[in-house]
Amino acid sequence: MENILQIHPSDNVAVALRDLPLGYTVYLDKESFPLANAIPQKHKFSLGSIKQGEEIRMYGVKVGQAAKDINKGDLLTVDNIVHATSKVVVKKSKCKWNAPDVNDLKNITWQGYYREDSRIGTRNHWLVIPLVFCENHNVEILQKVFDEQLGYGRSHHQYDLSALKKKYAPSSFKLPVEETVHTTNQRFFKNVEDIKYLTHHSGCGGTRNDAHMLVRLLAAYISHPNTAGATILSLGCQNAQMHMLKDELKRIAPDYSRPLVWAEQQQLGSGKDFMEYLVRESFEAMVKADQYKREQAPVSALTLGLECGGSDGFSGISANPALGELSDRLVALGGSAVLSEFPELNGVEQELIDRCESTILAERFEQLMKAYEEQAKKAGSSFAANPSPGNIKDGLLTDAMKSAGAAKKGGTSPIVDVLDYTDILTKNGLNLLCTPGNDVESTTALAASGANLIAFTTGLGTPTGNPLSPVIKLSSNTHLAQRMKDVIDLDCGDIITGQSTPVGKSKELLELLLEVASGKIFTKAEQLGQNDFIPWKRDISL
Repeated sequence: MENILQIHPSDNVAVALRDLPLGYTVYLDKESFPLANAIPQKHKFSLGSIKQGEEIRMYGVKVGQAAKDINKGDLLTVDNIVHATSKVVVKKSKCKWNAPDVNDLKNITWQGYYREDSRIGTRNHWLVIPLVFCENHNVEILQKVFDEQLGYGRSHHQYDLSALKKKYAPSSFKLPVEETVHTTNQRFFKNVEDIKYLTHHSGCGGTRNDAHMLVRLLAAYISHPNTAGATILSLGCQNAQMHMLKDELKRIAPDYSRPLVWAEQQQLGSGKDFMEYLVRESFEAMVKADQYKREQAPVSALTLGLECGGSDGFSGISANPALGELSDRLVALGGSAVLSEFPELNGVEQELIDRCESTILAERFEQLMKAYEEQAKKAGSSFAANPSPGNIKDGLLTDAMKSAGAAKKGGTSPIVDVLDYTDILTKNGLNLLCTPGNDVESTTALAASGANLIAFTTGLGTPTGNPLSPVIKLSSNTHLAQRMKDVIDLDCGDIITGQSTPVGKSKELLELLLEVASGKIFTKAEQLGQNDFIPWKRDISL
């Protein structure tokens, strides 16, 4: 195992692959020098003297500048470097891509659910969707009924409280002899794989724009290839009206034929009448949805969302490059990949602009980035504030440094389209999608864009999942994979130790991807019942 890594020949800093003591001798390019500080694993140190104001380079791009003079062998910290990026220039694209050889993969297939628009789902889920937060309680009642009586009430955690209750129960409290839960373990519907409940805190009280964005998001979820059908609950008086959702669904999916149940509480009367209607109509609609069956599907039907969260100093040199290699192979096979989290592309805009297939796409990307950053500044913040305390503690000191590693998830293929939030992917290949860096808001949007699978890299660990698209979790380091076995699906830490490579790991990931897509393997997030769903509110509340 190597102890240090200079990622790009033009970089003036290097990464410590293990804890390096004060005075450790660095050997690089026939040169040697002692470290001026102890360098913790994942952190960076200077390869030469850097004067105040001069740029810091990693991954071959500017990721910051020196806040003070930095000596050769010094540890980089938030005290001696600050966020800074290079100027972006939109120019005619000259993207020439050397696609990976995928001849040995062209005949591989998976098993999926065909929909009326020819898209293919990796799951066959029934959705229960409230148009406004006022309906969340009714959704919870519906979930209790269906979980208990249709066999979807899988308990992901078993904790016995009997000993604690005996220890702390007052003398007047009579403990029951036996406690039973009336839940069937047998699923009633064979092909409706799960029922997902998309509770949220939107739909009213915000701006009309936020209501329209919510409706667009929900319509995208209803028309998603992983959706078997849906029950939609409305109160009646909220900003996000039922007719708006119907109109949006008709616009994006004019031939939609999957079963839907529409229910408005203020029209149906009492809570009892409303719930009886929901239970009866939803059950009968799920009978129809249960007719879908898995069939053989091509790899070109896969759309992979590319996500990272809880990133560390190893993410950009292990898990993210491995995912980038997979992205390139998927695109070469005719499939699609979606790179999101625009605040975490700040600093690598030029590289992405140069990969856009047209000047129009490059200009659209630049405009969305500028508009987003301006909005952040109006709120009293900026892209520079993106790195979290956990990111910084584990070696990601500036947003540009974080972005340069995060962008590796997108591989090297040309960018065929640039999507705004709630836009649905229409072109096969690598797409950019404008989302926040917030993990759940971003994965929520990736599913809406049409991702029927999501690959999520992490260096610190996160349980994040999505109710609609299976989320496959990749660890950047083996220590995390061993410590959080219940959330990590694939360990990429052996890239750091030299036992594997991004190319080799991408082959492992493709095999896992196909097994998950076919329903033969359920991801750790699915097994945990991690169904995170947060719509992005771009405006204020009124």
